[in-house]
Amino acid sequence: MVGKLIIRGLIAGICAGLLAFGFARVIGEPAVAIAIQFESAQDEAKAAAARAAGQPVEEEPEIFSRAVQSGVGLLTGVVGVGAGMGALFAVLFAIANGRIGTWGPGATCALLALLGWTSLYMVPALKYPANPPSVGQPDTIQIRTALYFLAMALSIASTIGAWALGRRLARSYGLWNGSVVALLAYLVVLTVVFQLLPPINEVPRNFPAVTLWNFRVASAGLQVVLWGGVALIFGTIAEISRPGHRVA
Repeated sequence: MVGKLIIRGLIAGICAGLLAFGFARVIGEPAVAIAIQFESAQDEAKAAAARAAGQPVEEEPEIFSRAVQSGVGLLTGVVGVGAGMGALFAVLFAIANGRIGTWGPGATCALLALLGWTSLYMVPALKYPANPPSVGQPDTIQIRTALYFLAMALSIASTIGAWALGRRLARSYGLWNGSVVALLAYLVVLTVVFQLLPPINEVPRNFPAVTLWNFRVASAGLQVVLWGGVALIFGTIAEISRPGHRVA
């Protein structure tokens, strides 16, 4: 049973990845192209200054062309992420379906997508938002990556804890009261976590603010397309496949 769900999840994830690729090409790539142009201009200025000072300048070879990166490379990466997300979504659906109330498969998928997008992307991005190329120092990439995944892990743990707290309180104080208390506890925990995690501010002062904004909006939209696409496609398949379903 789980094997069939994972196959359906892979199909849903690949389809969502294709949708996300189209979104990234149309919405995200213009901001990335501007950011790369900015980075190239910065590198050229540094190289010119080094040459003027008589210092040697080493040029890094281009492993993949920009056309490959924005075409086949982007397609492979997004579809691969979508497939992995679809498989994970199928496992989560197998665990949650029928255990979170009287929700049907479609509603369960919508809830899982909302929780997944919130805990895996939105909350970590509030502390460490996505940055385009040329933003960030190469020497700090490891610590920045570690902090982002730490924020993601704490976000997931907080979401699971709030969900468990809400269900426990609902038995004694009702669904609404339990949900409100759990939400408040969740917000308090996240506030404390955000205060404890160190800030990262490596955006160059002369970097175009509009480009930075557009990139971050496109990054959030890409995640919405991925999670929403997986939930919609997987949920539709689950609804059609459930026992007793009739096609009109």
